[in-house]
Amino acid sequence: MALVKTHRQLIDEAMARIETLPTAEAIGLAGRPDVVFVDIRDPRELEREGMIPGAVHAPRGMLEFWIDPTSPYYKEIFGSGKRFVFYCQSAWRSALATRAVQEMGLAPVCHIDGGFRAWKEAGGPVAEYQHRRAPPPAAAKS
Repeated sequence: MALVKTHRQLIDEAMARIETLPTAEAIGLAGRPDVVFVDIRDPRELEREGMIPGAVHAPRGMLEFWIDPTSPYYKEIFGSGKRFVFYCQSAWRSALATRAVQEMGLAPVCHIDGGFRAWKEAGGPVAEYQHRRAPPPAAAKS
């Protein structure tokens, strides 16, 4: 089977159309109330590597559904009007995700050059991933 486009072509096309923040500039945005960092990595990556403090975890497979207000999965954070900074481990998935949400009309939106790996190498702050767990079942009443 011959592919029409390779993953590299898709990434290169996305990169040509989106804003890529230099890592140091992205680190400078950490903690600002008008900026939302969006981590699109798999939960196992977050557990293993940590994440940017205060980032929203939006799994790549649900991203378009969470952003679309007509979707039953819509998340209000994406209607906040804030600046969205997407990232993954190496900036490939985040390039594709940033392009997709940009095409949907989410703005302003960008991603981090080099991804979370570059963020960590540059000394950016890292927090432990606090995933939500189902509450324990209520104790049976006697």
